[in-house]
Amino acid sequence: MDGRSLRAVGWARSLPLNSQVKTARDWARSHLDELGWTDAADETADDVLLVVSELVTNAQIHAHSTAQLVMSWDSECLHIAVHDTSPELPAPRQPDTLQPGGGGILLMNALAESWEARPCPHGKTVIACFRPPSPADDGHRERQ
Repeated sequence: MDGRSLRAVGWARSLPLNSQVKTARDWARSHLDELGWTDAADETADDVLLVVSELVTNAQIHAHSTAQLVMSWDSECLHIAVHDTSPELPAPRQPDTLQPGGGGILLMNALAESWEARPCPHGKTVIACFRPPSPADDGHRERQ
């Protein structure tokens, strides 16, 4: 071992199909408040909330599933994981002006440090990683 110990904190929430996405955002915001991100890393906190909204919406609309939302912080990365019961992994598709949707992967690529989708025995889990800006960034990071 290198002498460091891992200290992680985490929270989990089940969001039934009939719950509103706002419930997930409010729940996530309360935990971002606990971590101090809404003050110290407000742009990153906003990015987290957008991704939470996108993933929970996808679970409810596309998978017709309850969303299992888990947030965990390991002092390096805030992991946002959403599980649903659909085995279909996210795939890029062209956004269509006549039909909503199609921008989720673009959003994840733009906002998360990294993300991945994993098949599970009873569906899939999509996990996004967020790192707060370093103090040298003055709370602002450059968008790509």
